[in-house]
Amino acid sequence: MKVMAQGKMLPLKGERGIPEKLLGSLANQARRHGLEVVLPFSTEQIVVAQWVNLKCRYGCRQYNTNWCCPPATPGPDRVRAILGEFHQALLLVGTQDCPDFYLDNGRKRARQVRCWKGTVSLERALFLEGYYKAFGLVGETCGLCKECAYPGDCRFPQEKRPSVESFSIDLFGTLRNLGIRPRLAKGRKDLFNYYGLILVE
Repeated sequence: MKVMAQGKMLPLKGERGIPEKLLGSLANQARRHGLEVVLPFSTEQIVVAQWVNLKCRYGCRQYNTNWCCPPATPGPDRVRAILGEFHQALLLVGTQDCPDFYLDNGRKRARQVRCWKGTVSLERALFLEGYYKAFGLVGETCGLCKECAYPGDCRFPQEKRPSVESFSIDLFGTLRNLGIRPRLAKGRKDLFNYYGLILVE
């Protein structure tokens, strides 16, 4: 099966993985958005856990206030079914220094949006290369608007994506499966990592 894109026919991709040349192109594009690593891996290494939703429900002020967070996002059982339709994903990693992490201001939002738009742009690049199932999961909560319109209509429906955690994905467990030790910021001046995912095929 083929699809028409920009005046040419592109084959729809199957389960053969992402070619090195395309990965290199994605990595270059990612760096423009502050994302330093684009790592392909099997979706079998993604850990979905019930407790992650508890952290959203009881530990985050975004719960029930945002289109990209619970309860507006799928629960763990539905997420497992969704992940069963994919075999490969990309891990996106960026390093940030954000003394405003716990504040709700424009500087923090600008950093969030930069990585968010990077995730969405990489998803689109994959789609245009024939990976029609590509779907991004962003790090942190949505920062596209100063205040979310939820439960009213989203102002940016084409860029609306759930966060990794809102998908009940145990990020720490997933990173351990990939042999990655996450960087935790214990102080306001510490560096920390941004993690996003793109489900590919």
